[in-house]
Amino acid sequence: MRVILSLTMNIKNKVISKISQIGESIVFTYEDIIQNPSDKEAVIKNLNRLVASGNLSKLSKGRFYKATSTPFGKLQPDEYETAKDLLEKKGKLIGYHTGLAIYNKLNLTTQIGNIIQIGRKDAKPSIQRGKFKIRFVKQNNEITKQNVPILQILDSLRYFKEIPDSNPPFLCKRFLSIVSELKQKDKKILVKLALNYSPATRALAGALLEELGYNQLTEDLMKSLNPISTYKLSISQNDLSTTEKWNIK
Repeated sequence: MRVILSLTMNIKNKVISKISQIGESIVFTYEDIIQNPSDKEAVIKNLNRLVASGNLSKLSKGRFYKATSTPFGKLQPDEYETAKDLLEKKGKLIGYHTGLAIYNKLNLTTQIGNIIQIGRKDAKPSIQRGKFKIRFVKQNNEITKQNVPILQILDSLRYFKEIPDSNPPFLCKRFLSIVSELKQKDKKILVKLALNYSPATRALAGALLEELGYNQLTEDLMKSLNPISTYKLSISQNDLSTTEKWNIK
């Protein structure tokens, strides 16, 4: 009995010691604590006991963090920590942030919210983690570190009509600025990746590039579109002079 108690206390002390090395609001799992696979169950029990005692917080099943205390209460992990396991697996990028967080980052809107959107190859149902609801957007292109910033721009074009607290004249002006600041090689990547997006996204990308004078880059985009299709984005020729050619209304 003494041996069992000694082993139990030893694991408990190891868990507490390991947690003390982890920063506040950093999300971790039992796999970050465990050293000996045979200790798995004991480690999980100790983590859950720490949660029950209020010395540790649980984000979702099997995911823990040390909450940061403020005069206004305890803070939950930020967007990155909340979803980091959905973005990278064994050192490989499998997803990326998109949606409202990126609209805000690109100065397309000032709104923020409690919804995290993640672009991934595989479609997954929405999940809840702490205060955040995580939604998944299917991405048909390869997800790489080089591609992600371009995919985020294209996702924003794809959901042009859904960007909150904005209007077409402002968005057109802002997107023209964003695209113009891309390096030439990245503009070419944008065209290549856009071919796997919806026709309306391809049309808008083409119209923006042509407005900026990059007509030589838009040929493949134009060929990919049905010449009799129209795209209702509430954009006037005053906002984008190339809308008529690209059948954007």
